[in-house]
Amino acid sequence: MDRGYPGDSAVRFVSDHRRLPEEERFILQRIIVPANRALLRMAKTLRQQDLRDREVFVDGYNTIITTHSLLAGHPVYLCDDGFLRDTRAFFRSGRELQSAAGALSEILDLLASARPSRVQVLFDQQISRSGEMAGMVRRMMAARGLLGEAECARDVDHLLKACGSIVASSDGNVIDAAAAAIDLPGEIARGHSVRPLLI
Repeated sequence: MDRGYPGDSAVRFVSDHRRLPEEERFILQRIIVPANRALLRMAKTLRQQDLRDREVFVDGYNTIITTHSLLAGHPVYLCDDGFLRDTRAFFRSGRELQSAAGALSEILDLLASARPSRVQVLFDQQISRSGEMAGMVRRMMAARGLLGEAECARDVDHLLKACGSIVASSDGNVIDAAAAAIDLPGEIARGHSVRPLLI
């Protein structure tokens, strides 16, 4: 990729050559980032203490799923751009919705201690039970005195790219378009001394 090959083609070529299974190919797609792009993302990455008195837009499912994976002991990978990413998807049932509460508590506790001016949490409207998730976040934010809102939207990525504020997401396209970004699961991992997987 550093030689200019498209990402999908580079991963396919290496994976075919090494005869990697589908799961390992997907992991490579998630973690490998060209060096120049990785450095640009690192340059705009903030830490918890940088959020004070600033507005933060949170990529709801992206951040919660990675944090849940981290705390539950599922594989979470430290990627070339310094962000943590996992390879899971959930929130298809009420049980999974409840299991998100622990991850949400960690995320919102961290944000409350960082004291931003406002927090906006966005959930993909097309995903089942997103309204319930947004409602749970609103109640948990109110309990912590966090100013802001949690809502569902049709095009979360577009809103995050256009917000003009700090974004909390590990989505590479969102980070590339943002002026500044924070890896909330990464901050939580440091606070819990959890070591992500390295490839």
